[in-house]
Amino acid sequence: MSHLASQRWFEHLQNVLIAKFESLEQLANSSLYDATAGRFAKTPWRRGDGHDDLGGGVMALLKGRFFEKAGIHVSTVYGEFSEAFRSQIPGAEEANGKFWASGISLIAHPRNPHVPAVHLNTRMIETSRSWFGGGADLTPLLKYQRDTSFEDSKTFHQALEETCNAHKVANYAEFKKNCDNYFHLAHRNEPRGVGGIFYDQLNSGNWENDFAFTKAVGTTLGEVYPLIAKRRMEEAWTEDERNEQLIRRGRYVEFNLLYDRGTTFGLKTGGNVDSILSSMPPLVKWP
Repeated sequence: MSHLASQRWFEHLQNVLIAKFESLEQLANSSLYDATAGRFAKTPWRRGDGHDDLGGGVMALLKGRFFEKAGIHVSTVYGEFSEAFRSQIPGAEEANGKFWASGISLIAHPRNPHVPAVHLNTRMIETSRSWFGGGADLTPLLKYQRDTSFEDSKTFHQALEETCNAHKVANYAEFKKNCDNYFHLAHRNEPRGVGGIFYDQLNSGNWENDFAFTKAVGTTLGEVYPLIAKRRMEEAWTEDERNEQLIRRGRYVEFNLLYDRGTTFGLKTGGNVDSILSSMPPLVKWP
């Protein structure tokens, strides 16, 4: 029952977030943007060679006028981890490598440099153990916005703090610290953005409470990010700001290829490569 409930939630949340992000596309109708609003294209996929039922998912990708690129993907996959990978996943060796995992991943790269990029991932994983994990984080691309005292960062963090405070299984201070530590580019000794929350192996002993919090994280993202996006949507940008945006996007690429656990998990478990790597910005440059 827990499998089905979590899978259905992630699939439902995908539809909710698609509607909210397409609404932002429609709102961006000023002279700053092209005339045609984009829509998400859904592409179902199945894992494996088609002979065994190993799960799959739905990749939803938008390339529009407001969102230069946005992906909102769901997947439910199962089977066995490889011998080499199972030692990295709690409980996998005790389960002889068997696993089940379901989740949603969102990444959005707006065209306007004043609008921050955003990321969400929540998931449930089961081996010989069972847990939830995920979080949400914000990545402003302009230097003057990359400060936790900036209005957008304060709005984002306040919403996540309120969500954590409403659920006894969550600890905002701890989850914020986790996020700051995780989304850090060690080779540059700098943060990827202004953070958010990140949690993993959440198993309080009450599955319903853990699930309720995980659902709330997704719901909160769907409420707070449109507020920030609408706030910046009609701010004009300069060529220098566009250049700064593209350079900062390079940091996003570096993190995802060097450190991102979700990228590694997806590739190691035979996930959809196009879906996994759709988090990459559509245009990027290095100085």
